[in-house]
Amino acid sequence: MSVMNDTSSGMVSAAQPEAVEAGVNALRAGGNAVDAAIACALVAGVVDPQMCGIAGFGNAQLFLPGEGVHTCVDFHGTSPAATRPDMWEHLVVGETRDGFGFLLEGNVNDVGYQSITTPGSLLAYYEAQTRYGRLAWADVVAPAIEWAETGFPIRPAVYHWWQDGAAMGRVNTMERLAFTESGRRIYFHDDGSLRRIGETLRNPDLARSLRRIADGGAAEFYTGSMATEIAADIAANGGLLSAEDLANYQTVWGDPLRSSYRGRDIATNRPPGGGVMVAQMLNVLSHFDLEHLGHNSIDYVRTVSEAMKFATADKDAHVGDPEFVDVPLDRLLSADHSAVLASRIRSGDRAEVSRMQGEPPDTTHVCVIDGDGNAMTMTHSLGMPSGVITDGLGFMYNGCMGVFDPRPGRAGSLAPGKRRFSSLCPTMVFRDGALEFVVGAPGGTQIAIGVTQVLLNLIDFDMPILDAIAAPRFSGTSNAIDVSNRIPRSVTDPLAEEGYEIIRWPQSYAFALVHGIAVTPSGLRGAADPGGDGMAMST
Repeated sequence: MSVMNDTSSGMVSAAQPEAVEAGVNALRAGGNAVDAAIACALVAGVVDPQMCGIAGFGNAQLFLPGEGVHTCVDFHGTSPAATRPDMWEHLVVGETRDGFGFLLEGNVNDVGYQSITTPGSLLAYYEAQTRYGRLAWADVVAPAIEWAETGFPIRPAVYHWWQDGAAMGRVNTMERLAFTESGRRIYFHDDGSLRRIGETLRNPDLARSLRRIADGGAAEFYTGSMATEIAADIAANGGLLSAEDLANYQTVWGDPLRSSYRGRDIATNRPPGGGVMVAQMLNVLSHFDLEHLGHNSIDYVRTVSEAMKFATADKDAHVGDPEFVDVPLDRLLSADHSAVLASRIRSGDRAEVSRMQGEPPDTTHVCVIDGDGNAMTMTHSLGMPSGVITDGLGFMYNGCMGVFDPRPGRAGSLAPGKRRFSSLCPTMVFRDGALEFVVGAPGGTQIAIGVTQVLLNLIDFDMPILDAIAAPRFSGTSNAIDVSNRIPRSVTDPLAEEGYEIIRWPQSYAFALVHGIAVTPSGLRGAADPGGDGMAMST
């Protein structure tokens, strides 16, 4: 949906209506964009509990012009100190079909206590809100406590993910929900049947945990009594995460990754996030008159798909945790490199991507702009959730160990304290120094693909933000071209005749769920992807 309001108001766009309302209420209470984004994120972790939560990971970009602040915070999960590069090498069965994740004997990396990386979400929420917010921390946490205690109606998107969220050989979501006694109590009836759409789901354990965090801040989770409970449970069940891992975890704050496109300044996130892919695709596509090609025409789909494929191949080869991998950003984003790739596309060369680098779409996003022009865009996730809920705490931990390569000596191999690449790319666009667009998306590997297409729609085709987000999308992250079902066959049939493998998805909306806000002369306009059940709402 899309909303217009006057320029003195604020706006929130996110994937959960309850979370959006919490963010708007924070603005109405005198909070700024950071307060609203964190209130929204905390509620999202309650009402979409396998998409995100306090034991997850993510990345955010904050822009507060009145304070001279423009920064990013990376809070990817880090592999525990007990991790060894070769500890799972003898268990390898294969890769998931989508190429993002490995299948091991016993699924020890995919579900259960060994699958948990050191969580970063709560620390990032707390640092961002207490450094840059206006409200008291306890007031920002309060809406999440209320939703956990009084309950929320199970939405179709939540139930669908419970039923069909896992694929490609991964452990199914129902098994994750039922992995612990706490999970069985929260998500199932006494007869073992899964709670259904429209039922009220209450989580009093999570409400109590959030109250402890409201009182004690992030320290309660990382060094306090809750950290002791977490570490004891994980140690008792053969996990890797320790009290020392929690106490030593640090977020990474720094400048955004900057590039330009069609006279705009693009600000996105640095590796191990996916902003480099957005910047590289835009650099390559700046060499083409996309408007002349025609939106979603045969030539357009071919050209943009090849830019996606080249960016994917470069990402696969070069992008990872910069503490462990030398990421050649200057070369990947250089004018020479983009010109060479554009020339190859014009000459008919096709990028070679040996397999799809997929990632499960269990992630969520929030965009906020307040009445003072402050903005925040944040993508946060559990990865494929571990299924683990410590008895009495109520929240599920991330399962991000499953994306590390169990074979030593590779860019994505296991190592203590390492962060794994993800496609998260919260992005802002500026024109003549003024904020123009705030965008981001959940959607696994497709995040950078979806965000880039929406930016092309906004900039090259001057679409209103709702149209830009709702327009049919496609994806070039393998040798095939994946298309949503609204891309007509009059476009895909000629591409198939050229030798492209076309994979038609049954969904009308696919390839990330983009959310965004546009700053227009008549006010703010916000949109939530129609493929989900989120919304945009003004104050």
